[in-house]
Amino acid sequence: MRMMLQMTIPVEAGNQAAIDGSFGEPLQKIMAKLKPESAYFMASAAGERSGFIVFDMKDTSEIPGIAEIFFLKFKASVKFVPVMNAEDLAKAAPGIQRAVKEHARAASA
Repeated sequence: MRMMLQMTIPVEAGNQAAIDGSFGEPLQKIMAKLKPESAYFMASAAGERSGFIVFDMKDTSEIPGIAEIFFLKFKASVKFVPVMNAEDLAKAAPGIQRAVKEHARAASA
């Protein structure tokens, strides 16, 4: 299942990791483990280090092991969201059409 991980690292924890040099290696290990389809890093609206990592999750039992890395190394907050790309959405068209046929009248009433 294509999953998007959103992480936010508190300023102080991120600063400490940058100062003591412990920022890069754990993040590189995480990226090597997840083999992401894409990854984007930015400053959040609150000025915290943040990122989105899109990867393939084989089983939801992987969530704790992935999240703990961010919790322990960076005191980060983490969210997991199943996501689709355009190809996935195209494959979903029959299911969308079925839902419209079965439920559209009830929603418009």
